[in-house]
Amino acid sequence: MRVTLDAINKRFGDTVAVDDLSLTIEDGEFLVLVGPSGCGKTTSLRMIAGLEEPTDGRIYFGDRDVTGDSPQEREIAFVFQDYALYPHMTAKRNLSFALEDEGVPEDEIERRVEETATMLGIDEQLDQRPGELSGGQQQRVALGRSIIRDPKVFLLDEPLSNLDAKLRMKMRAELQSLHQNLETTMIYVTHDQEEAMTMSDRIAIMNKGTLQQVAPPEVAYNQPANRFVAGFIGSPSMNFLDATLRNGRIVADPFAFESPLDSEDVTELGVRPEDLTVDYDPSDAQASATVEVFEQVGSSNIVYLQVDGHEESVVAETSASMKLEPGDTVGVSVDTERVHLFDRTGDAIYNPPLYERAPEASV
Repeated sequence: MRVTLDAINKRFGDTVAVDDLSLTIEDGEFLVLVGPSGCGKTTSLRMIAGLEEPTDGRIYFGDRDVTGDSPQEREIAFVFQDYALYPHMTAKRNLSFALEDEGVPEDEIERRVEETATMLGIDEQLDQRPGELSGGQQQRVALGRSIIRDPKVFLLDEPLSNLDAKLRMKMRAELQSLHQNLETTMIYVTHDQEEAMTMSDRIAIMNKGTLQQVAPPEVAYNQPANRFVAGFIGSPSMNFLDATLRNGRIVADPFAFESPLDSEDVTELGVRPEDLTVDYDPSDAQASATVEVFEQVGSSNIVYLQVDGHEESVVAETSASMKLEPGDTVGVSVDTERVHLFDRTGDAIYNPPLYERAPEASV
């Protein structure tokens, strides 16, 4: 089911929670709404569900205007952060209860329960109550309760936030697999950009009630629309350095290099941590820096550097084999093929190509 938000606004008194949101989620798409707390993502999801009414604007499911319809009339399934399972009912009864309430024939209920439980790998827990289930099993029952109703649209509001990191990663993979099997439209809300990047067909990034960018994850990461997206997507965050264009070169002291565009509008340089190279020998680099903090995170290292002329640390990502200590003097260089440039409004005026071109074959 295609879902369309047409110039949606939501105000609570004088507070604007969602400001002129226009967005189309295609039939069968997995779209993630992501942004910091208070950005309007959950309010937007609740308006899609019919739990909140827009102050202005229209909501369409397919070609049908559902703006004034109740949640029941919209044929949606909503999975909350709180699993909201009935504690006195078995997992099986939690799955079947809504169908019983709708008067679905008993043999059809049995078929759907068995099919859903098998799909989610909880067929051996059907006789257990929620208190006897692990967090992951409870989440699967909550998902199953939505799946069994065969909704047109799935709405998920931070459903994995109560799980530990390892289980959250496992459930992310299971949700992606589930979406591929069901081919149903899913709209998922999270503040966790890693969830957004790994699960979605597209991500919609919001800030202060306003939509900042809608794009596939790799586009939002490599070609952010503005400074907010560039800083929000990616961990560690992008480095930002004041910059100017002088004689065809970008100057962001102590770095200077040939500009990829001819524009006097450049006011800021953005560089991702992985696009900085750290050398033991400063003479081999574009600039020297002092190590402030050195973090070993397993597959790589994160280095916080004090670079002359900058109050804030510059963050670089190095190979796991590199070993540094606070106080070390090192060299640091920018990959000038991977820089981002922003104007004074914060809009991106230059991003690197999305993919590197393969080298031309020699004859």
